[in-house]
Amino acid sequence: MDLELTGKRALVNAAAAGIGYATAFALAREGASVAISDLHAHHAQDAAARIAAETGASVHGFGADVSAKADVERLVAEAAQALGGLDVLVNNAGGPPSGDFDALDDSHWERGFDLTLMSAVRGIRHALPHFEAAGGGAVLTILSSSVKQPIPNLLISNVYRPGLAALTKSLAIEFAARGIRVNGLAPGRVDTGRVRQLNEALAARQGKTPEEVLQASLATIPIGRLAEPDEVGRVAAFLCSPAASYVTGHVMLVDGAYVKAL
Repeated sequence: MDLELTGKRALVNAAAAGIGYATAFALAREGASVAISDLHAHHAQDAAARIAAETGASVHGFGADVSAKADVERLVAEAAQALGGLDVLVNNAGGPPSGDFDALDDSHWERGFDLTLMSAVRGIRHALPHFEAAGGGAVLTILSSSVKQPIPNLLISNVYRPGLAALTKSLAIEFAARGIRVNGLAPGRVDTGRVRQLNEALAARQGKTPEEVLQASLATIPIGRLAEPDEVGRVAAFLCSPAASYVTGHVMLVDGAYVKAL
């Protein structure tokens, strides 16, 4: 299936590894020119070089802290300049601080607010003029299955990510007449460094091995395994593409039937 991404220009945040990297790779493989960001510029540049070498696409890497207002504004401007415009924005960020209510103070909540929620708000704000210059655009925000089903020990994610789902629906309605689609993607358990880190932390708290924690997690997933990042990245590329031209305001679960809610 041709996703009609050839010639499209995309910025993917937090894309030096994991789901962000897989999304950037899938977009590049489909013919898009891509800019990626990471907290560390050299990580973004190394990842960009790998994607370019494997896909033949034009890929640029930039350092940016997407929780910082000034960094987001600079990043979008630099990405648009490097790409010659912008057609696609993929909002993505590292996970917010973990913990239950008693373990989280105001600094944790403020960090999660800027990293998880405001990074997307600011990214969209600065991408809008470039979308309008291009005659339209697509926004995709990487969420979590926590938008449907809270995850233990991830209270801040459980609170802010549903807010992003509400932002997605609201902006899809507001921006539809401007030719801008807005969607979300909600992964379940994916084999990434973030998930391995969370499993190790949970194992330490429970006096178990990481393998025991992993097996308990797999028992809750009907498909019986973790997702590979590229399985999520391919869905992300579709949602960003003209092939999904009538899909907007939608949050798509990619979770192996983990979420039981309708």
